[in-house]
Amino acid sequence: MNNQTRILLIDDDPGNRDALSLLLRRAGHQVQSAISGETGLKLLHQGGFDVVITDLFLPGISGIEILKKVKEQSSPANVILITGNASAETAVEAMKEGAFDYITKPINFDKLSVIIAKAVDKNRLMAENLYLREQLQGKFKFSSIIGSSLAMQQVFRRMEKIVATDSTILILGESGTGKEVVAKAIHYNGPRKKKPFIAINCGAIPAELLESELFGHVKGSFTGAISDKAGKFEAAHGGTVFLDEIATMPTHLQMKLLRVLQEHEVEKVGSTKKIQLDVRVVSATNANLEEEVAAGNFREDLYYRLNVIPVHLPPLRQRQEDILLLARHFLIHTCATMKRTLMGLASDAARAMELYSWPGNVREMENVIERAVTLADGSDIEIHDLPPAIAAQLGKQINGAPSAPRVGKEGVDMPAVISDIERQMIAEALELAGGVKARAAALLSINRTTLVEKVKRLGINHSR
Repeated sequence: MNNQTRILLIDDDPGNRDALSLLLRRAGHQVQSAISGETGLKLLHQGGFDVVITDLFLPGISGIEILKKVKEQSSPANVILITGNASAETAVEAMKEGAFDYITKPINFDKLSVIIAKAVDKNRLMAENLYLREQLQGKFKFSSIIGSSLAMQQVFRRMEKIVATDSTILILGESGTGKEVVAKAIHYNGPRKKKPFIAINCGAIPAELLESELFGHVKGSFTGAISDKAGKFEAAHGGTVFLDEIATMPTHLQMKLLRVLQEHEVEKVGSTKKIQLDVRVVSATNANLEEEVAAGNFREDLYYRLNVIPVHLPPLRQRQEDILLLARHFLIHTCATMKRTLMGLASDAARAMELYSWPGNVREMENVIERAVTLADGSDIEIHDLPPAIAAQLGKQINGAPSAPRVGKEGVDMPAVISDIERQMIAEALELAGGVKARAAALLSINRTTLVEKVKRLGINHSR
């Protein structure tokens, strides 16, 4: 692999151009040279340069014009300007147009080498940032959020409607349902995707420090404030701020947050200077904010300001169709991370996972799969590889299953026995499905219409 820096050198002075080309090549760089701006532009259009070094004053097309053309490219090189007549005005114009640096004649080659090295480092960092951003955008596409259930399809439809807007979003759901994953998917699929996504957990930071973390502070504003500090809102300018566990925010900060949302500006702690902001706010909570408002713990006006567009994430127990999809997703990821051959799920382990209520939701599922892959000896995850609380679900189902009565001399009322068994199984399925008939029908491997008919005929009480 060739790691040489590719340099385009443009200078109308043959002596300077040839001498500098020689020094650059001896330093290990690939160099193409041009005697004029016009020739330089022809070479530039071929692409592939990391650094452009150009004389500022060229006959015809000037160094500043070369700089502007370079900046129009999709992957612009860093431009270093050479001048024998430097001035403050020249420097200001060059830097304003986006020059990486400039150097005066006679050229100090050691100084130029340092500038080139810095330019190459900047290229590398920009390439890494672009790669990471592309990885994040790929990771948080909607298709990467696992869910085929009706409940998750409704979430996806809501997300598709709001990604292109700047509306404030409130994500609601139990702990472990993936609220931050959804917030990132909204950000990285929207128009702000090239700008920062800054997340802060309001419940994980002491109340006395949270204001500074959110809004920043100036030097000397409190003990320990030894320098000015930008807050999360300022750092996210142009992008998105994600406020997790918003219900835990102290009341006095709720008022300041409300002003930020209304005025689109922030004041650092200890300062009266207002900083204009362009930030989208996405917040999340596992609390019932309406109850918190009624109890006086959360400002009603802030609640309405945050709750412009709510997104409700269902708990895993209400999306049973997704349990095995998620399990297989985490199996693939965990086996790859641990460099193990891809494992499967034994049928009894899969059934136990389907029967489990998953109080910790998707986060619990991820942890369970990691544990199981670590402990499993065979090529499949077996029932004994799962935590006892999950493995026990299969025993409950077996032990609680209705047994068919034996046929005695007196005979048996088989239609009544079958009805009793159906009644018990349908009632259990409806309970597991949270009363949603479509999910209960799926658990019983029958059509929803068949289930509805049986519920009516057998007189089964249900919640939905």
